[in-house]
Amino acid sequence: MLLSCEYQLLIENFKMKLFKNQWSNIIIAVIILVMIIPSTRRPIQIFVNKLLAFGPSVTSEEERESLADYNWVLEKNNKDRLEFEDLQNKVVIVNFWATWCPPCIAEMPSFELLYRDYKDKVEFLFVSSEDHETVRGFLNRKKYSIPAYRPLSKAPDPLNGRTLPTTYVIDKNGAIVIKKIGAADWNSESLRKTIDKLLLE
Repeated sequence: MLLSCEYQLLIENFKMKLFKNQWSNIIIAVIILVMIIPSTRRPIQIFVNKLLAFGPSVTSEEERESLADYNWVLEKNNKDRLEFEDLQNKVVIVNFWATWCPPCIAEMPSFELLYRDYKDKVEFLFVSSEDHETVRGFLNRKKYSIPAYRPLSKAPDPLNGRTLPTTYVIDKNGAIVIKKIGAADWNSESLRKTIDKLLLE
């Protein structure tokens, strides 16, 4: 009799473990399935990037790189040309991005807020290699007012947009104060203090 009670207890424990394992397996399978399906993968990636985005950190003065030159030509969404050399002696934020890039999309709301407050003080360049219609359509759908550009020539060293998103905050002397690869919170209080300080220099 005692043996049959122990046996029943073992069977019940086994059933409980099996039930728990089945649920965890089902949850894992659903997560994998959701990440495989393109229509659900992108919103999840954007959400995760927003969740993990923190304010960018300032590069120490000893480790800062400077622009080799200002020879760079860009074309604004309205087809106006911009000579990068016209931005010398100004604080400039350059962001390399694309409309199909989840981390880029994740950081855009914070950029939009920063742009609204600093557009008359800082030069913003949101650079995408995509055609103007694609970029304009994306910005209009999201109701963003940020200025988008397409490069017409190679960016000066050490600026490069091979990894998206990559963002540079450049001081008035051409030194790269912040270089951030990946999504960040560009509307953070610490970044605003850094920009305010750069504007006073």
